[in-house]
Amino acid sequence: MITCFTVDVEDWFHVCGVADFPTIQLSQWRVFDNTMRILDLFDELGIRSTFFVLGAVAMAEPKLAARIVARGHEIASHGFSHNLVYELTPELFKTEIIRTSELLAEQTGVRVVGFRAPQWSVGVRTPWAFEILSEEGYLYDSSCTPLPFIGNSKGSLSPYVLSTTSGNLWEIPPLVTSTIFGNLPSGGGWGLRLLPKRIIMSGINKMHSAGNPAVLFLHPREIDPDGPRLNLHPIKKFAAYGTRTDVAPVVRSLARTGKSIPLREMVESWPSAF
Repeated sequence: MITCFTVDVEDWFHVCGVADFPTIQLSQWRVFDNTMRILDLFDELGIRSTFFVLGAVAMAEPKLAARIVARGHEIASHGFSHNLVYELTPELFKTEIIRTSELLAEQTGVRVVGFRAPQWSVGVRTPWAFEILSEEGYLYDSSCTPLPFIGNSKGSLSPYVLSTTSGNLWEIPPLVTSTIFGNLPSGGGWGLRLLPKRIIMSGINKMHSAGNPAVLFLHPREIDPDGPRLNLHPIKKFAAYGTRTDVAPVVRSLARTGKSIPLREMVESWPSAF
């Protein structure tokens, strides 16, 4: 049974769609220390993970990616600017992923092969993004969430293969839990922090019963309940930050549900891993 914990390495102010974005001085960034806390937690629990690193974070904190790799985890791309992919042109998207992959390779000596879009913004509106990722040598994407409004509620809950002109690309959706009310975001964000454990476990158990991995995701800000927050509309603020809850106890509880390995290892061993 595979329960993969993944991390979107961005800071407390990296929220999509923010108008009049404030200037945040590097002295106010908290991503380095919070990522170190996650690494310590994963060491304690025997979790090996994939960290989707934002290019802007890698540039501001040039030692962070190497620290992650040195602790036995995979580095993947979260894009550079944290802008929604469907608001970028194909040319700008390609420029961003090349810039990020080159920067991470320079800092770690490792070529990235995985991508996750900010706010699940790769999908039916951006078929060209899959083509570009495959063309640039990516093995997998983890951007298509089977949720309404921010994804495709009718999308696959389990990993599948996308065929592109440059070859096959694995798509690895995050965990959701199917209910009579629709799919619930049990795999990360406010859902992972606040949904009852039985709902999260229901989603995990269904994936495991079907022979599929359960893919969870965290953000460094979620282990920092006393950290700063942007002044957002209440709904967006709840989606980005939730209540002041530390996700660490939830991770400790769910770490026992299955083995956590980096997504690259999972993809490279497919289908023998399941």
